[in-house]
Amino acid sequence: MSIIGTFVKSDTGFSGSVKTATLNFKARLVENEPASENAPDYRIYTGAAEIGAGWKRTADNGREYISLKLDDPSFPHPIYASLFQDEDPDAYNLLWTRPVSK
Repeated sequence: MSIIGTFVKSDTGFSGSVKTATLNFKARLVENEPASENAPDYRIYTGAAEIGAGWKRTADNGREYISLKLDDPSFPHPIYASLFQDEDPDAYNLLWTRPVSK
């Protein structure tokens, strides 16, 4: 897993940036009022464009994180990542994960 972004907690969710070899953009995770059990807990925006969603999860070790799916017509494939709190309690790291092929 690689760190592809850094975020800080805000009043409405999280704000930060995503940086890879081909991407560099600011993003906001805005808390969402889920309308159903499977609805996302967060909507993800860059500027005014919605580019993804996030779901609160708990790892097997009890650590809480947000599972994200970022997608945009300019991306060759969706980006799957997880937002974890860093050792610094004010910082959050976005870790990229490659989906498992079947």
